Amino acid sequence: MTETHLAVFKGKQIRRTLHKNEWWFSIIDVIEVLVGGDRPRKYWSDLKNKLISEGYIEVSEKIGQLKMPTPDGKMRLTDCANTETLFRIIQSIPSPKVEPLKRWLARVGRERIEEIENPELSMERMKELYEKKGYPKEWIDKRTRGIAVRQDLTDEWKNRGVRSNQEFAILTNEIMQGAFELKVDEYKQVKGLERENLRDHMTDIELILTMLGEATTTKITRDRDSKGFTPLKKDAQDGGAVAGRTRKDIERQSGTPVVSSRNYKLLTQPRKKKLT
Repeated sequence: MTETHLAVFKGKQIRRTLHKNEWWFSIIDVIEVLVGGDRPRKYWSDLKNKLISEGYIEVSEKIGQLKMPTPDGKMRLTDCANTETLFRIIQSIPSPKVEPLKRWLARVGRERIEEIENPELSMERMKELYEKKGYPKEWIDKRTRGIAVRQDLTDEWKNRGVRSNQEFAILTNEIMQGAFELKVDEYKQVKGLERENLRDHMTDIELILTMLGEATTTKITRDRDSKGFTPLKKDAQDGGAVAGRTRKDIERQSGTPVVSSRNYKLLTQPRKKKLT
């Protein structure tokens, strides 16, 4: 199943669609925005032939034909690429208009290399990004701590036999179910999210309870010396339950639900009415 949306870049629309759980973009639209001109299809055809002739066969192989809406309202097959392939194509466009974007890509690449050499830089840059998005400093501190707690837990899972993304997702859902009586996807629905990161839209108390569930799960796993998916699943259930009992106690004392549709963009909105 795919879901088509429009992205806006420099005031112009770029068609994109959700395919295999990642965004794919119309290459023609991107070229039209970056290069201009009245023949983006011809430009793309020539560029694609140039890439193939220069030996970049892998780029051509990673291009997909996906249905997207056209001006006449019909769905037609269009050359599309995911973000990684699209960046590779952009780097091959010989146009002065693309140079600023190429310089940005080069800077991002340099920053990633620097972060590999000094991981503290990635944390500092992450904080700067959250600040630019309007998050309060106190929230950012909790989010940063939550990332460290999550990393500690997933490292423990890896060392004890968890391998597939599906297993990680199941274990995470066990913690969230115990803490909030919601799986991750259900929680996203409460907050009106689609592909956004759930934790980036949590309130302070939701972040704290998530950390409590994950930190408790890590401790339980180490104390029990659990190995293998089934014992780790039981640990996740028990760790989530600790956070869940804490959440219920908070709700009893405060008279308001912890889980709500509120997120960082709505933190200044009035609180919900008390539970009856």
